[in-house]
Amino acid sequence: MPHGYVCLTFDFDALSVWVDRGQLSATPRSRGEFGAVAVPRLLDLLSRRGLPATWFVPGHTARTYPDLCRRIRDLGHEIALHGYAHENVAALDEDAERAVLDRSVEALREAAGVEPVGFRAPAWDLSENTVALLNERGLRYDSSLMGHDYAPYRCRIGDRVDAESARWGEETPLVEVPVSWTLDDLPHLEFLSSPTRTLPGLGDAERMFGDWELDLRYMLRETEQGVLTVTCHPQVIGRGHRLLRLEEWLDRITAYGVEFATVGTVAGLAAGGAQLGRPKAAPAE
Repeated sequence: MPHGYVCLTFDFDALSVWVDRGQLSATPRSRGEFGAVAVPRLLDLLSRRGLPATWFVPGHTARTYPDLCRRIRDLGHEIALHGYAHENVAALDEDAERAVLDRSVEALREAAGVEPVGFRAPAWDLSENTVALLNERGLRYDSSLMGHDYAPYRCRIGDRVDAESARWGEETPLVEVPVSWTLDDLPHLEFLSSPTRTLPGLGDAERMFGDWELDLRYMLRETEQGVLTVTCHPQVIGRGHRLLRLEEWLDRITAYGVEFATVGTVAGLAAGGAQLGRPKAAPAE
């Protein structure tokens, strides 16, 4: 039995993130194109180590780069939903969100012949309708929320939070495999600018991976069968110096006795009753 699980996830946004931002001049488009350059590098890196990963692929990406999506599939990785054109579903009404979800599923079917079982919201922001829609479409998990760091849990519908109190809604079959901005390469490493905000990024990849390793060490010390889910973007992590740091990090944490698993695998374990990420019992006195 592994000491814990690590889920390597890649958001293959390609051009979709720039479509969503309305930045479609030549240079932003080329940044999206670089994502497609980086994907084979990442696939080769994973193959050399025999590591599975989950790739969250927008429908726009699937239709733009179907050959890469099929290569991801053929190498045994999981492909899951990530919107169509990286739209923020929290800004959509229910009918529009349902249409985007269905269009996204159809794009992955057409491009790679897969039936996705998981979803990650672009911008990690769910609407009040998202969980119900994912359940309605028979999906098994979401990976967008941040209610825990190491323990999957059930998504709820009907939460009500106001200035007075919080009232939790009803749990659903949908499993949440939680994420964190601290475990995402984009805010650490990428420079983004717009008329309204700037994300400075361009940080030290070695420091980022060092922090991720500390999170893993804490998880292994304090929890039983915890799950660490990290998020990378090909157009961010795919630069040479960052890939080398990624390789070094993977080699280091492999020595901790963790099992690398897809998000779908972890969600299946949780759905089957596995108590992942529970605190370790205090030692007997």
